Amino acid sequence: MTDAPPVPGTIAPAPATPERQSPEHGELDPRRWIALASVMTALFMVLLDISIVNVAIPAIRNNLSANNADIQFVVAGYGLAYAVMLITGGRLGDIYGRKRVFIIGMSGFVTASVLCGLAQSAVMLDFSRVLQGVMAALMYPQVLSVIQVSFPPHERARVFGLLGAVIGIATIAGPLVGGLIIRDDLTGSSWRWIFLVNLPIGIASLIGAARVVSESRAPNATRLDVVGVAIATVGLLLLVYPLVEGQVAGWPAWTFICMGLSPIVLALFVIYERSLPLNRFPLVQLSMFSIPAFRIGVIISAVFIAGVPAFFFTFSLMLQVGLGYSALHAGLTTIPWSIASAFASAMSTRVAPRLGKWTIAIGSGLLIVGILGLVLTLHLRGVNVNSYEIVPAFLVSGLGLGTVIAPLLNLILAGVPPRHAGSASGVLTTFQQLGGAIGLAVVGVVFFGLVSSRAPAAAADVTPALRAQLNAAHVPSPTVASTVATFTRCFETQTSSSDPTQPVPGCPSPSRGQTANPISAATSGAAQSALAHDFVGSLERVLFFNAGFWALTGLLSLLLPRTRPAGDSRAAAH
Repeated sequence: MTDAPPVPGTIAPAPATPERQSPEHGELDPRRWIALASVMTALFMVLLDISIVNVAIPAIRNNLSANNADIQFVVAGYGLAYAVMLITGGRLGDIYGRKRVFIIGMSGFVTASVLCGLAQSAVMLDFSRVLQGVMAALMYPQVLSVIQVSFPPHERARVFGLLGAVIGIATIAGPLVGGLIIRDDLTGSSWRWIFLVNLPIGIASLIGAARVVSESRAPNATRLDVVGVAIATVGLLLLVYPLVEGQVAGWPAWTFICMGLSPIVLALFVIYERSLPLNRFPLVQLSMFSIPAFRIGVIISAVFIAGVPAFFFTFSLMLQVGLGYSALHAGLTTIPWSIASAFASAMSTRVAPRLGKWTIAIGSGLLIVGILGLVLTLHLRGVNVNSYEIVPAFLVSGLGLGTVIAPLLNLILAGVPPRHAGSASGVLTTFQQLGGAIGLAVVGVVFFGLVSSRAPAAAADVTPALRAQLNAAHVPSPTVASTVATFTRCFETQTSSSDPTQPVPGCPSPSRGQTANPISAATSGAAQSALAHDFVGSLERVLFFNAGFWALTGLLSLLLPRTRPAGDSRAAAH
């Protein structure tokens, strides 16, 4: 093949840069910990950007006069480009140099962030978000690759512990930082700083990477497998796109057709990769799947991640739509989870070498206990639950999440040869993204289905109080009856729509503010109360799906091969 790689443009493989020996076979780079700080900064920025944007959606909608399709793509466009390009991004690092591709990805990500912050239309913002996703996919796999080729096995557990702490903090910090940025949005355009804040962080990371990250690439790497890229991209797009767009689109027939075609195209990809001659450099080195820890581990990782974004999505909806919390208040509520997750990730480096694969089962068990504790709290307190009452469950859940992340990454990548570090990182992160998309789609369908089915009962629960409030305001009886009927119809219509978080035009909306109109005040309060009962009750039930994902994670972890005791790690270096 003579095709040039699509993202880096005219860059050619750099044979002058030899493959760095695996650190257990060569000298350790004395700057490796400083280099780690540089790539971790980039990782934090990418993960922060995934969750921080959700907070700014209402402000973006109003400021750019965007419709629902445009707003949906602000989130979906990034996720699509990111998930589809991860495998390619990882392999580009193997071929053209991990440091080089990391710097290209970081530079492109910062540029795209500036374009997002300066966007004058929804279309410009959507295209800029797609560019962000592509550049993040170039950058993220290189982080795991740099760890794999720069640190010996006896140091990787500690490194992955730090990585897990960064992942935990960044994922939870997004809503909090976003809420702080747009809290006093007097001009309606402070959402732009959610993207522009990446500029100084990205520049600092770029300077550090250019100076202290050592270059490495796979030996005997040839040109990019462009045919493999095309087949894999189509197969992943057929799966990810309907998962991302299905809920808003109402799950039309095309979503199921695409998801049905995806396994066929991905099977063709495997057949094509197997048919390549030995002197070719495939997009995915299928021999990696002969390593039991990698083969089983990527599946475990997908199942584990399936429950994480699904949980925070539904929990955030319950807080903000159901209980009427501000974005900042909702972000503050998740701080205990973040602190516990970061602490457990750092401490897992001491536990995992002794317990091996059992660490994953223990962490999954803690997650299940924490989630069941949250279910019990919601069941006992209902709509009267407050942030402080959630803290115990979140502390336990955070400890569980942090106990799993770092050891699982270490177990998966431990047996992968450094020459395939980029490809392995791309495959692993792709499995994680697919798991997250599938989990979010499944839990989203169940959650919104519960919200819709529970709507009549939720409306019926608040109508007696609504009637009493209208009668106390001396509203005529015929008007009371019509108001109650309209409220019930509008509430059920809203909760059965593809996006029940948006009010129905012409219908009363929940409001925390004061209004002089007694009918508006009464219906607004009733709508908020009904949403609270509906969303809290629905979340209480859907949390069992999250617990199921993590129970399956614990069971699958028992299939992982035994690891050597901590004292043998140096001797076991491959």
